Amino acid sequence: MAASPASGWRANIVLYAALAANLGIAVAKFVAAAITGSSSMLTEGVHSLVDSGNQGLLLYGQHRAKQPPDAEHPFGYGRELYFWAFVVAILIFGLGAGVSIYEGWKHVAAPEPLHNPLVNYIVLAVAVALEGTSWGIALKEFAAAKGEMGWWAAVRESKDPAAFIVLFEDSAALAGLFVAGIGIWASHHWGDPRIDGVASIAIGCILAAVAILLAREAKGLLIGERANPQVVACVWTILDREPRIMRVNHVRTIHTGPDRVFVAVSADFDDALTMGEGEALIERIEQELKAALPMLSSIYIRPEKAEDAPAIAAVG
Repeated sequence: MAASPASGWRANIVLYAALAANLGIAVAKFVAAAITGSSSMLTEGVHSLVDSGNQGLLLYGQHRAKQPPDAEHPFGYGRELYFWAFVVAILIFGLGAGVSIYEGWKHVAAPEPLHNPLVNYIVLAVAVALEGTSWGIALKEFAAAKGEMGWWAAVRESKDPAAFIVLFEDSAALAGLFVAGIGIWASHHWGDPRIDGVASIAIGCILAAVAILLAREAKGLLIGERANPQVVACVWTILDREPRIMRVNHVRTIHTGPDRVFVAVSADFDDALTMGEGEALIERIEQELKAALPMLSSIYIRPEKAEDAPAIAAVG
């Protein structure tokens, strides 16, 4: 069944909320930077602009990932989302962190006095409110998705990068806003505009750390990660209780998208089975697996003697 517009909106509420917040904040930050000459405010504007582009790329990646399989891509386009998630990490590192550190260094080398810092404080307060709202939505959605799993374990096991990328981006944005606020206050209080440049460099370092973390997670998804252990265990349980399967040699899984899993099974079947009985058995097992695990988009079951698959069994 095709998703309705309402359900599509609900599924992407985290991305839409972050996109709306970042677009508004970026404009306000650039205006404030132009009025006051604040380096940290300028880099925060670049940060929000990059984040807006990132949310757009993730929305595009989600749209592309929903394309049905075709002759060129028989397992679908699900991994395209992982590609765009990796691009997002590169943009955060190259544009967000790179521009922030460069602008900060330039402001330290050739400091310019700040003008009317009150404008910066107003923009920062509004930005904290908007970013905080976006962050709260992302946190709530991710907490509901992770269940009883720990936060870091949930990030490592998550196969939907859009969920944790927005959460990490918003967390970095809030941290950057507080650093920018401290830098602007300290620069004005002590009359040293170089402090504002140092704050900009610190924001760049925060973004670089987040980008490296996101790139590592996106790389694993792009290369191909196994399904969650609970999914693999469920496949083993269903196969083990089948009396006509003498031994399961291995179960291999790989995510072809956030909610699509390819599973390959090697099993030693009862020698007494005829070819027709074996085909019927495999078809029944496939139906049972899909009923229990709807995310199994492709199932491959290979009858194979245990002694013929020792290396595979060792890996599995």
